[in-house]
Amino acid sequence: MHHRTAVIVGASLSGLMTALTLARIGIHVTLLERSDDTGRTGAALHAPGDLLQRITGLDTSRLPRTLSPGIQTWFAVHAALRAAADADPRIELRQNTTVCRVAQDEQSAWAVTADNRTHHADVIIGADGHRSVVRRHVIPNKPDATFSGYLIWIGIADESAIRPAHWPRNVAFLTSRDDTLLGYPLPGADGSTAAGARRIGWAWYDASNNDLLRATGCLDGTVVRHSLLAPSIPDATYAELARRAHAQFPSPWSDAILDSIDRHAVIGTPIAEYVPDRLVNGRIALVGDAAHVPTPMTGSGFSESLHDAEALATALATTAHTNPSAALAAYEKDRLVSARTLVQSGQGFSRAFARGAL
Repeated sequence: MHHRTAVIVGASLSGLMTALTLARIGIHVTLLERSDDTGRTGAALHAPGDLLQRITGLDTSRLPRTLSPGIQTWFAVHAALRAAADADPRIELRQNTTVCRVAQDEQSAWAVTADNRTHHADVIIGADGHRSVVRRHVIPNKPDATFSGYLIWIGIADESAIRPAHWPRNVAFLTSRDDTLLGYPLPGADGSTAAGARRIGWAWYDASNNDLLRATGCLDGTVVRHSLLAPSIPDATYAELARRAHAQFPSPWSDAILDSIDRHAVIGTPIAEYVPDRLVNGRIALVGDAAHVPTPMTGSGFSESLHDAEALATALATTAHTNPSAALAAYEKDRLVSARTLVQSGQGFSRAFARGAL
């Protein structure tokens, strides 16, 4: 292996997965993350235990438990990945470090941070999400993901608080005239699967509140800037959601939604989509949501990010490649069609669901 260092911009799920796969082939990784892990948001995702075990190397006893096949909370998956990264001496995580720009020449690539520090490496990997700074270097003529025309309200309720008459066994997919709801049973915050200690998660697709997104600055034209956090949701919107939930969704899903609303423990996430034309520019590459942004309705974002990480490691480990740019070009050849197909597979749902709401 000729290439020994990488800087990864972003230490969310795809950044951590990429760091773990690259460290496994002997690359020393510096992770640059703008947050300190407080205030992170996330609902649930499809992350079967075998995928988590494959990427973390942790035995099953140290992985988060699940109720529905493969459904995990974002926080549990992040914690498992973070624990594995913290245990690897080849991975250095630097939090509260905002990357302003990236660049490269024939000898190296580098990331410049807000504190005027420059971090050099053989390759730079953008894992910085749908508002990727790194993407602006890789694809300067198409830097932004675009709003898909709807948002998702998300929340989690404790079984002990809602005391449902029956407990769901599997993920529920519910539709009404104007809304779509995904509901999923989850272990408790401590990982417990005992009756009374579990939780219910829900994700409510809604195309009727786009004006609220614009009024609160979540949208700038067609570009998603940020999520709508609980304190910024008007009381009138909470009341409207409660009325609709009661009218449209059965127990226990309506119970979970109403409990979350009562506690003002709801987040509204505008959904963006991005079909990539490329994944690589020289020594700089994209993975995860920086590379491809599908609607969550595809249910494949986590697994596709893992495939990105593993394909990148395979390309960089291949002895036939004599320079980083060639290795990253091989990664792009392996992953670009799949990345484009992933996003396009969900665009039909987005167009039908938004119904001109833009």
